Amino acid sequence: MMMHAYRSHTCAQLNASNVGQDIRLSGWVHRVRDHGGVLFIDLRDHYGVTQILADSDSPAFTALEKVRAEWVIRIDGTVKARDESLVNPKLPTGEIEVYIRDMEVLGAADELPMPVFGEVDYPEETRLTYRFLDLRREKLHANMMLRSNVVRSIRNRMWDQGFNEFQTPIITASSPEGARDFLVPSRLHPGKFYALPQAPQQFKQLIMVSGFDKYFQIAPCFRDEDPRADRSPTDFYQLDMEMSFVRQEDVFAAVQPVVQGIFEEFGKGKKVDTDWPLIAYKDALKWYGSDKPDLRNPIKMQDVSEHFRGSGFAIFAKLLENEGTEVRAIPAPTGGSRKFCDRMNAFAQQQGLPGMGYIFWRKGENGQMEAAGPLAKNIGPERTEAIRVQLDLNEGDAAFFLGGKPEQFESVAGRARNEIGNELKLTETDTFRFAWIVDFPMYEKDDEGKIDFSHNPFSMPQGGMEALNGDPLDVLGYQYDLACNGYELISGAIRNHQPEIMFKAFEIAGYPNSEVEKRFGGMVKAFKYGAPPHGGCAAGIDRIVMLLAEEANIREVIMFPMNQRAEDLLMNAPSEPLNEQLRELHLRVIPKE
Repeated sequence: MMMHAYRSHTCAQLNASNVGQDIRLSGWVHRVRDHGGVLFIDLRDHYGVTQILADSDSPAFTALEKVRAEWVIRIDGTVKARDESLVNPKLPTGEIEVYIRDMEVLGAADELPMPVFGEVDYPEETRLTYRFLDLRREKLHANMMLRSNVVRSIRNRMWDQGFNEFQTPIITASSPEGARDFLVPSRLHPGKFYALPQAPQQFKQLIMVSGFDKYFQIAPCFRDEDPRADRSPTDFYQLDMEMSFVRQEDVFAAVQPVVQGIFEEFGKGKKVDTDWPLIAYKDALKWYGSDKPDLRNPIKMQDVSEHFRGSGFAIFAKLLENEGTEVRAIPAPTGGSRKFCDRMNAFAQQQGLPGMGYIFWRKGENGQMEAAGPLAKNIGPERTEAIRVQLDLNEGDAAFFLGGKPEQFESVAGRARNEIGNELKLTETDTFRFAWIVDFPMYEKDDEGKIDFSHNPFSMPQGGMEALNGDPLDVLGYQYDLACNGYELISGAIRNHQPEIMFKAFEIAGYPNSEVEKRFGGMVKAFKYGAPPHGGCAAGIDRIVMLLAEEANIREVIMFPMNQRAEDLLMNAPSEPLNEQLRELHLRVIPKE
C-alpha cells in the first residue's frame, strides 16, 4: 500500500493499538529535548502532540540534530509503547512514542521573535505583528476553535427554530446607526461614496417587508469607533435576526433557547441561569447602577432619601432640598468592620468622589447590637434603625451611602457595588446570569438641552402615536438589551413599521420629513406598501465567545484583530494608496496640519 505523501495519521491519533506499525507524521517541532545521545521531539499539528525520538543508531539522527523549534517536518517511524512509568495520561497519544527512521524538512523556521511553547506573556505589539505564531499557541488555538464551534452551533440552533439565513450587502449607503461610517469612494461615480454597513438594520427590516418572516445572519458590522478592551475598533460579528408578526415576548422566547443552549454547551460546566428576569431600565440604574447589571452579585441598591430628609446629617439634608436629588444605599452584608468601610471609602475617593458615608452594625458593650460610624451619630438611632430594617441588615453588616443627582453618581455607585460584591465574596464565580433590560427611554436631552434619540431610532414607541404627543422624555420604546455577568450581549427592538409614527418620532428629535426621506428613503418607501409588525435583535458573537473563553480582552477571541490604535500590524493597514489609485477615484489627500 502506498503511504500518503505527508501523513498516515495526525499527531493526536496514535495510541497503544498502533504499537508496532510503521507510520508517517507531519507537523511543527513544538520542542526539542536532548537527553545525551537521544533526541526527544514533541511534534505538533492542529489536532495534538506526539512524542517522537531518535538515537544515534537512527539514520535520521544527524539531520534531526539541526532541527529547531517551529520547523515543519515529516517523519517516518515505528510506533513503540512507552514504559509504564513514562505514560502521560494527559495526552491522547501519551501511551506511545514514535521511533524515527527517516525525516524530511518541509519548512525551516528562522529564529523566533516570540516562543510558541509555553504560554509566556508577550507584548501585544509583538503578538499581533507575528499573529500566525501567536495563533499556534495552545490557548489561542483553543479560543479560535471555540469560536468556530460556537458559530456552527448558533447556526444550527437558528435553523432549528425556523429561521432562514440570508446575506445582506457589504457595500451600501451611509446610515446614522450611532457610530461613524467607513466610507468607500466610488470609481464609477466620482465624488460619491458607498459605506460599509454599521449593521444590516435597514436590510433586515426590508427582508420582513418582503415577506420572509424569520431571518438571521452571522453578519460583519463596520464601525469607525474608538477602541475599548471589550470592543473591536473596526469590525465585529453579530448574530443578526428579525421576525415578523411578533411582540417583545415572542422575540425573547425565540432568543432564549439559542443563547442559553450555547452557554450550556460551551460554558465548561458553569451553571447557566434559566430564569431571565425582565428589569426596567430605570430600575436597573437604581438597583445596580448599570444598564448591563452583573446579577451574580446579589447586592441591590435602594433609595433611602426619606431617612435623611431634614436629618442631622447636614450634607445629605441640604442636598435633598434641591430638585432631582436622592440618597442611595448600597447594602454590604458581612461588611460590618471599620477597616472594610474605610477601604471602600478610599475606593470612592479614587473614583473621584469625595467619599461614601457608611453605617455598620456590631455587638455593643452591653451585648446588644449597635450602629457605628459618624453617619449613625448624626442622624440618630431611630432613623438608623429604619434604614437597617429597610435594607434588611443585621449585626456584622454595613451600608454605604451616596447622594446627589443620580446621573452624576450612578455609575460610581455601580462600580462600588461590584467592588463590595467581590471584596466580600458575595458575587458568584461559576454562573452565567442573564436579564432582559426593557423599557428604555426613547429620547434624552443632550448637553444643550436639545431632544435626541437615546437609542435605536427605529424602535416603536410604547403607546404609538398617542405617546408621542406627550412629554418626549416620558416616552418609552420597545427597546431591549440582554445583559450577562456585566456585559451587554444583545440589543434589539420591536420596530416602528408605520410611516406616520416614524415621521413624528424623527420630528421630535429635530429631523424634518425631508431629512428622513433622504436618509432612509428606501425603508420609508417600503413601509408605504404594506409592512408587517416586526422586531428582532443582534447578539455580539465576539463578546459571547469572550465570556465563554473567560477572556477579559476581545482581541483574544478574534483571529486577526486590530491593535488599540485600529492598526493591523501583520498586514500593515491602514496604508497609503498609490497615486494611480487616487487619480482613478478623483481623490486628493490633504496633508494633516
